[in-house]
Amino acid sequence: MSKRIAIVGGGYIGADLAKSLDDSAEVTLIEPCSHFVHAPAMIRAVVDPSLTDRALIPYDRLLTNGRVLRARATGIDANGVTLGDGQRVEADYIVVATGSSNATPFKPLGDDIEGLRQANQRIHDQLKAARTIGIVGAGAVGTELAGEIAHAMPDKKISLISDTDRLFPTMPDKLGDALAGKLREAGVTLVLGKRAENLQSLTEPYPGSLTLSDGSEHDFDLIFPVLGSRAISELLEGLPDTQKSTANRIKVDPWLRPSSLRNVFAAGDVSDAGDGMTIVATSRQLPWLKATLKGLMAGKRLEDTKPYKPWGPKAPILVPLGPKRGNSFLSLFTAGDFVTRKMKGEDLFVTKYNKLLNQG
Repeated sequence: MSKRIAIVGGGYIGADLAKSLDDSAEVTLIEPCSHFVHAPAMIRAVVDPSLTDRALIPYDRLLTNGRVLRARATGIDANGVTLGDGQRVEADYIVVATGSSNATPFKPLGDDIEGLRQANQRIHDQLKAARTIGIVGAGAVGTELAGEIAHAMPDKKISLISDTDRLFPTMPDKLGDALAGKLREAGVTLVLGKRAENLQSLTEPYPGSLTLSDGSEHDFDLIFPVLGSRAISELLEGLPDTQKSTANRIKVDPWLRPSSLRNVFAAGDVSDAGDGMTIVATSRQLPWLKATLKGLMAGKRLEDTKPYKPWGPKAPILVPLGPKRGNSFLSLFTAGDFVTRKMKGEDLFVTKYNKLLNQG
């Protein structure tokens, strides 16, 4: 008799894992949204809303044998998952991959996909009308957003504001220095080592003024707050013996287990397994999860499988600045425009994820 696997969250880990186990287990994917939200493409969709339809991908063709339940999980125990309406999904193994939240219009508020479409169009219209743009936060999303706007709307005056003294300070200097140089060439003003003291919103763009930590005042027609993701971890917090780390993430053991429940795993942004909160982490976590769950279903003991080994501090990162330029760190070296464009910048993996969800 095939094993029952419940996967909570249909993001980069959940959707791919559900599809890969569809032939070998009884898979239930529990996801409140009607569509997969491909976040990197949603950044570009702010300057090019025609991309929105390919960045929001329906789940309706993902599984052939299993099922996608459009529902919110409200509880987990050793025997399965409880849904918001009280319904139960019984399971032998449970994988929680609830992801993280970010500012509008890059991710939806809750499960509101239509609201995300409308926000994307509204903010695009505001961006078109704006002359001066402030982007607060120079992680991957903020840096890519600055590059996308500079490429598509070169007449805008863009300031990228960060409380760190350089871009991507945890990565080799060459990456941040190269990206900073290209942004400046594109006309972007970098305001580094200064914190925005008076953000009116952490969740959506707005017009207004910013006071920086050096006391200076700056007026902007549109301010994008992009201060990083926070894990959606409420579902795991109630499990026995869980511990939180930074950004709401939950610590896991060497086999990605967040609690003393031996058949519950956590992966992706919600799981502090030693990886950063990037899509790159999935390239290591997914193969491990697929092999481990298949081994367990075949009767192997978890302790006899290899523990998960994270990317660690030298994880690759791809940072396009629009469709043509950008830089990437590929574990051993820093690559420039051509490699970044071919690997990510041109297509942003849009084709890959439409294919994964069987949308052609």
